[in-house]
Amino acid sequence: MFQRSASIAAVLLTLSAGLSACSEEKTAAQAAPPPPPQVTVAKPTKKIVADYDEYVGRFVALDFVEVRARVSGYLDKIHFTDGQMVKVGDPLFTIDRRPFQAALDQANASIAQAEANVAFAQSDLERGESLVRGTTITQQSLDQRLQAKRVAEANLTAQKAASRQFALDLDFTELAAPIAGRIGDRRVSVGNLVTGGTAGSTTLLATIASVDPIRFEFTMDEASYLRYLKAASAKSVDSTGRGLSMSAQLKLIDEKDFVHEGQIDFVDNAIDKSSGTIRGRAVFKNTDGRLTPGMFGRIRIVASEPAEALLVPDAAIGTEQVRKFVYAVGSDNVATPKYVTIGPLVDGLRVVTGLTPDDTIIVNGLMRIRPGAKVTPQQAAADASNPKDQTVRTQ
Repeated sequence: MFQRSASIAAVLLTLSAGLSACSEEKTAAQAAPPPPPQVTVAKPTKKIVADYDEYVGRFVALDFVEVRARVSGYLDKIHFTDGQMVKVGDPLFTIDRRPFQAALDQANASIAQAEANVAFAQSDLERGESLVRGTTITQQSLDQRLQAKRVAEANLTAQKAASRQFALDLDFTELAAPIAGRIGDRRVSVGNLVTGGTAGSTTLLATIASVDPIRFEFTMDEASYLRYLKAASAKSVDSTGRGLSMSAQLKLIDEKDFVHEGQIDFVDNAIDKSSGTIRGRAVFKNTDGRLTPGMFGRIRIVASEPAEALLVPDAAIGTEQVRKFVYAVGSDNVATPKYVTIGPLVDGLRVVTGLTPDDTIIVNGLMRIRPGAKVTPQQAAADASNPKDQTVRTQ
């Protein structure tokens, strides 16, 4: 009996020792810290970057003309097809010429009559001057003949002026294109009465808009305008555009790239008080006529000279209230935040200032770390630190 009790006690002692050992191992496992999180690191990308500003605007024609008649009459002919291209001097409309031709003929007849009166008055005066004054002819009669000659000459001058006016009216019945461009549709059909003259009630016949070149108007904010002026002054540029004679690129709403090259040629003389913006204008070639007045577009203007910049992925940038930062990893594999100033997006990367080319930053895994924590860095599959330098334009 005593031996059985001793055996049971030995077994219990052995089990107690085993359970105690397991408990100690479990406690040690729970107390061991987790391994440092794995993160992807890379060095900032170096590129030659030209910073651009973009603005939305509209195209306007260099020249725009409303075709209106100078004389009233019935429309006789139309010499163009709606929407066609016209050149300077191309015939457009003809107003019935017959009433104006008749008026001109009548004025010419009046000139002939006035010339005959002048000739008679001249000969009558010469006869009077050949007579003896005071005996054969009185001085009063001689003065009357002189006056008749002068009246006849004045009447001749008036008739010639009237003839020139009627000739002008006859010429005005033929309406030609004053500028080259694309003409719109006819607003009046043949046979309708056209009201002409210089009053505001004249009849609009058609419109013509110049095509090549074409202007693009946009507005820029005051801060950008001052920055452009400062850059222009540094280059000692002097032009009619206050030194802002700079190149510009443009794209339409259905285009992905800025494929149209132009030039800034004008900046307005005052800043709008209500919006704090100033109007600018650029000129672009339009040889194919695709750019149309009233069309929207996006213009891009260089805001700074091309310079070397550092770029990082957007995913590597964190936010702390209003400040931006990236995590830099040192030789001790400790993540340290570095505050940066972000710039434009270039080819999927963000321009930043506040880093050096030798910094190693975390580009993936920001959510798994905290400031001052150790990490297990892994180099990015495609190291962003060794691409070829290139000039890029910010979007």
